[in-house]
Amino acid sequence: MYTEYFKLEGRPFQLSPDPRFFFEARPHKKALAYLNYGISQSEGFIVITGEIGAGKTILVEHILSTFVGRNLIAAKVVTTQLNADDLLRMVAAAFDIPQEGVDKATILKRMEAFLIDSHRADRRVLLFVDEAQNLPHGALEELRMLSNIQVSGRSLLQIYLVGQPEFRRTIARKSLEQLRQRVITSYHLQPLDAEETRQYIEHRLHHVGWQNDPAFTAQAFAMIHEATGGVPRKINLLCDRLLLLAYLEEKHEIDAAIVKEVVMDMHTEGSAPALSA
Repeated sequence: MYTEYFKLEGRPFQLSPDPRFFFEARPHKKALAYLNYGISQSEGFIVITGEIGAGKTILVEHILSTFVGRNLIAAKVVTTQLNADDLLRMVAAAFDIPQEGVDKATILKRMEAFLIDSHRADRRVLLFVDEAQNLPHGALEELRMLSNIQVSGRSLLQIYLVGQPEFRRTIARKSLEQLRQRVITSYHLQPLDAEETRQYIEHRLHHVGWQNDPAFTAQAFAMIHEATGGVPRKINLLCDRLLLLAYLEEKHEIDAAIVKEVVMDMHTEGSAPALSA
């Protein structure tokens, strides 16, 4: 629809995370720095948190995409309310370790053998756990026990825990003190400011061949930031609707009036906050 009208090569504001659209705004640059520091330490846990839609998943996907060709083995699991045994099976499956039809002890032995073999091949193993706020205490303890696997005092598995802000409260519990002591760094992903919001929108548009059609006015950018609070997923949702309305009304400029109309529609639907007067 609007992609042909505006001569775009694809949809710039799709909601599914795509590392090709990764934008290094200030918060994401800092998060990358923390992640890379963690990688350099080769041990412990790294914790990354952020609000829903802040860009945590695309950050992880970007990091994973940069590992191609490096001497690393990386896997990601997305958790729900898993108990410790089910999480262990998910982790094993993520590393292509056979786990169906065998007991927990066998999975642990296979996991240890995989980590030791990787170490002997001089390949480091990283595990990314997304939506970590869903993990119960037992599952977190299972991860801590996996991080105990060592050779000559060197940890063989480094774990990245990525979740919503409430996860920070979870790991602050006294019962998880042993895990908390192994967190070597943590970072909370902040929303984009007004200028970063403009740059983010233009970055995604340029990625699909945007030639300033439609044009965005300065006031439109400001109102988009106000309506979304600088949260990338909310920006994507709003901008996709803006492009659709501009196409339907055969316009080539997105101004304050169009933003206001779409935000009011989304507010009525319950999918966006109202703009201030």
